[in-house]
Amino acid sequence: MYDWANSAYNLVITSTIFPAYYNAVTTVTKNGQIINDQVSFFGMKFKNSSLFDYSIATAYLIIAVISPILSSIADYKGNKKKFMQFFCYIGSLSCCMLYFFKGDTLELGIICSALAALGYCGSLVFYNAYLPEIAIEEDRDRVSAQGFAYGYIGSVLLQLICFIFVFWPEWFGITDSSIPARLSFFLVGIWWALFAQITFAKLPKGIPLAKKHEHSLLANGFIELKKVWGQIQKLPVLKTYLAAFFFYSMGVQTVMLAATIFGSKELGLKTEQLILAILVIQIVAIAGAYIMAKLSDMFGNLQVLLFVVFIWIGACIGAYFTYTATEFYIVAAVVGLIMGGIQSLSRSTYSKLMPPTHDTASFFSFYDVTEKVAIVIGMLSFGFIDSIMDMRTAIIALISFFAVGALILYIAIRKRNWELGVGN
Repeated sequence: MYDWANSAYNLVITSTIFPAYYNAVTTVTKNGQIINDQVSFFGMKFKNSSLFDYSIATAYLIIAVISPILSSIADYKGNKKKFMQFFCYIGSLSCCMLYFFKGDTLELGIICSALAALGYCGSLVFYNAYLPEIAIEEDRDRVSAQGFAYGYIGSVLLQLICFIFVFWPEWFGITDSSIPARLSFFLVGIWWALFAQITFAKLPKGIPLAKKHEHSLLANGFIELKKVWGQIQKLPVLKTYLAAFFFYSMGVQTVMLAATIFGSKELGLKTEQLILAILVIQIVAIAGAYIMAKLSDMFGNLQVLLFVVFIWIGACIGAYFTYTATEFYIVAAVVGLIMGGIQSLSRSTYSKLMPPTHDTASFFSFYDVTEKVAIVIGMLSFGFIDSIMDMRTAIIALISFFAVGALILYIAIRKRNWELGVGN
């Protein structure tokens, strides 16, 4: 149900209404052509899409730095739920504050969107750590997929509610064209905080560790991370898998975060066309998450992940050659099928490969730090290439990330087969 609660942020804020609204209020157009897409952020000039990329990358970088500290405290104190609540409320409040974002309050909009991202990914550090505690190993693929599926369903429901305000504002006497989008941001914050209460009421209370730390809690987070890395070094399959996860995550998350702005700026799609495409992604992703879980039972997690990464490469190539709305919809459908699958399967694969441990928050902190650093590199490289060239050229970088990830996944499969005594 926490997926149900926070996925509204992922759909409305990162994927549909906010990127389209942000592009509209920061771009000057004439006869459908972009005249000026430069913005001033605290006196510094940026290309609007690059500023968006940089702000999100900054939020993920902050989480990558502080999550080891917080995860260590959570394991030691047994209070993962409190940290999860803290970041949840930061994210939901920031979404509500986006109601006040207009063209003349750009700084507020960027700061609040970055804080919302911080709250979202910060809460997931502790949320993901619950998976090995509440599901036995053979159920983790299914439970992980079910969480993502619930998220897609819940987010689509709220998106449909937001559509009523966006497409038919006259029903409510709304004359300010910016209010429907800003009201949607406010509703996301309320939805997120409200449905999260189900999760917070049901999740088990943590148990403090019996052992005492030899170091301060601040230093211990990074010491624990080092210990986790030491354990991973002794597990060649998990170590290789994490390297693959690092590279393909650069591509997956960047595609998800930049897709709407790509459609708006490069293809000139209208807001309703973009929203339709993202809805296609969400609906197809529900099936994708379950399909990948079933396939993993038949063929194995690593093999299915390799297959999915190859499809991602094809989707990026397709996006590079996309020029029409129809082509964008086709690529969106493919991305939807593999988006839910690769996210849920990546999480459950890690939980199955990691050793039995009570330090679940620390182990998933390592997983989340790996993902967040990957996102930072992916978003910064995408934003930088976009700023000096264009988004189509930036897509080439994403293809290379997926290709490297696929190669390392193949090596992980070979190591896994060798461990199991299957083949050479």
